[in-house]
Amino acid sequence: MVHKKTRKFDLSAKLTTSLLLSMFLSCPIFAENSINEAYFDYIAQLNNQKLYNPIHLDTSKTIEVLPKTSTSIPFNLREFSEADYFSSEIEDLSTLKQSIPPSETLQEETVASSDMETISNDEEKGVLSINEDSSIPYSATADFFSPTAENTQNSSIKNEIKKDVTSKFIENTVFANDYESKESQYSDYEGKMVSKVNFVGLTNLNEDYILSQINTQKGTLYNPNLLQLDLQKIYSTGYFSDEMFVEPELNSDGTVSLTFILEENIVVKNVEIIGNTIFTQAELNNCVSNLKGKPQNLLEINKSIERIQSLYHDKSYILANVASVEETPDGILTLTISEGIINKIGIIGNERTKDYVIERNIITQAGSVYNEEVLKKDLAKVFSTQIFDEVDRDIQPSTEKEGTYDISVIVKEKSTNSIAFGGGIDTGLGAFGSISLREDNFLGKGQKVALSGILGSGILLSDASIKNHMNYQAELSFFEPYFLNADNSLMSKIYFREMGSWTVPLAIERRIGASVGVEHKIKGNDKLATSFTAGIEHIDLKEGDYNKISELYKINNLNIADRARQLDGGFFFNLSPGIRYSSLDSVENPREGIVAQARFTEALGVTDFNRTNGRLSGAITKFFPVFKKSSFSLTAKGGIKVHGDEMPEVMAFRLGGPYTIRGYRMNGVGTGESFLMGSAELATPLPFVDKLKWDFVKKMRLTFFVDAGKVFNPTVTNVLFDRPEHAITAGIGLRVYIPDVGPISVDYGLPITNPGRNGSEHGYFTFGSGGMNVYGYGY
Repeated sequence: MVHKKTRKFDLSAKLTTSLLLSMFLSCPIFAENSINEAYFDYIAQLNNQKLYNPIHLDTSKTIEVLPKTSTSIPFNLREFSEADYFSSEIEDLSTLKQSIPPSETLQEETVASSDMETISNDEEKGVLSINEDSSIPYSATADFFSPTAENTQNSSIKNEIKKDVTSKFIENTVFANDYESKESQYSDYEGKMVSKVNFVGLTNLNEDYILSQINTQKGTLYNPNLLQLDLQKIYSTGYFSDEMFVEPELNSDGTVSLTFILEENIVVKNVEIIGNTIFTQAELNNCVSNLKGKPQNLLEINKSIERIQSLYHDKSYILANVASVEETPDGILTLTISEGIINKIGIIGNERTKDYVIERNIITQAGSVYNEEVLKKDLAKVFSTQIFDEVDRDIQPSTEKEGTYDISVIVKEKSTNSIAFGGGIDTGLGAFGSISLREDNFLGKGQKVALSGILGSGILLSDASIKNHMNYQAELSFFEPYFLNADNSLMSKIYFREMGSWTVPLAIERRIGASVGVEHKIKGNDKLATSFTAGIEHIDLKEGDYNKISELYKINNLNIADRARQLDGGFFFNLSPGIRYSSLDSVENPREGIVAQARFTEALGVTDFNRTNGRLSGAITKFFPVFKKSSFSLTAKGGIKVHGDEMPEVMAFRLGGPYTIRGYRMNGVGTGESFLMGSAELATPLPFVDKLKWDFVKKMRLTFFVDAGKVFNPTVTNVLFDRPEHAITAGIGLRVYIPDVGPISVDYGLPITNPGRNGSEHGYFTFGSGGMNVYGYGY
């Protein structure tokens, strides 16, 4: 029988977490040098702590067999009946007490002091053994339910009857002469055939079901040990109370008839679920529908509880549990769900950083139901601010409000001001050195201020179309991650650049400008973001090698007067809306997902409005997982001039180099007013590096690629340098991800189509940073 009991559990053990990162062997949820965006695997679990406590069905309980004879004693005192063991004059408990002389009864104080736990003598001496505990289904501490007040009162009266019955029986029984042991009683039936098996007490379950659960059947031999096992099996079905026994009866033909006396649990007429807000009543009813219309079954109730909790846990509501189960005498079963409400969220460990810098990245709020997946994303956003070495969280039961939890976000700040020196090799910059001064937590507000400079030797390797000129770059930038107190980020910068032009041959290009851009993440879709950038820019081009360019014009029978138009620059006010979508599983070495972006740039001519133009460009890459660690990707990119007949050539689209068609020099395929290209790439870890301890090497990827593309409405530069304007290449490369920089790549591509007079039939090395879909669209 199911009784009411309210269960509580101690969740004092701190929730431990671990984060699987491909680069680092051990760290908290988020640690320094981890990836900057929330693309990672995450594991969190309780330390050997289950969030539910199924109802306990004590199937180890011993249910005794009862032979039906006039002198036999039921071995389970629960089965004593006033009608069987008292004279007709004894009608109630008070009469019974009056009929027993106080001096000859057992001392009730002694019995009570031991809770009638044992009153025993050795059975071999013919003394009755009574185990009062066998009449109690569950202990007070382990039972999931507690009896109602009415049942408790009845049980008390029943226990009094048992005590007095025991006293009277012991007083008036001479064990040596009048009592036959249960072994001798069993011997009257032992080995005789069972001719009939009856069941008493079945109201909702049929006999065939019970017969299918037991070994004793019609035609089997009487065996008390087998009957004992049968009673255990019936009890283990969960549909019955432990008030059960067997009455064997010897028939005149020498066979035995067995009667199983059973007591079904009350029938569950309805199951009510309260406390649920996440799932609908209909969704939860599917978990308990099997309970209705049947006797209460502790095993099935357990399974229903587990189904409900699994429904929550599968959706990352890991603190949700069925807190209590209650029943009413009329068969109404009530399950109360504790969904894991958050009482409050606190911040620990931030000494310099303002609380709101952390709180604004946390969607999870007090009063909501705790969801592990949502908090995981919140912590990823906190870590992506790049101002913390570690980000962790702790969950504790609230001491203020029972049944709720207090969440602590634990951070460890890192040093955010730095000065860095660097250098490297780049196809466009040549050999270069760099210096930067950064403050990534300006005034403790999570803002970033940076001043950087680059000095490069000029274009790497021989390229006849690019003036070998020192490369100077300087930039001052400011980043506000939470612009206008909303989910917007603001980036502003002032810059200066001077280099050999990549677009206009043999020209020196100088750009001075300033821009402000705002990016907004779409609410309800964190994979989608829009942006808008406004800025001013002055572009100046001057002749780098007049003699050489004049000769090229002459060789190709072109008018050198057209050179002036090539050198057109101007002062422009730029407006550029954009959109970006990313579902990549990782920014380091993505294996699955899509990244897509599109941008329209309107350049308004300030000094010469006729040079106003508009350009539209976009790119999309789809990644497919291959084996365990490799990936295959397909990329498509394109761009087109929407308007502007006098758009300067310096704004033309270009193909060739590390960010478009590998195996060609910068712009080696050609420049034009529009372009279209595609790429296929297989990226795989370096062989035989799994056992190495260097994570840097493990992050490297060996790449195999095929690139193809074409420019349309070509510029005069393509004629001057015999550029093919279309190309197909295949090659091999090496790529490694550097935090705050992006993918660094070295590629060797071999042209499959004619590379033109100035191209290399034997292939070409390119060096790049940022990746084909991060750095830009090839212009």
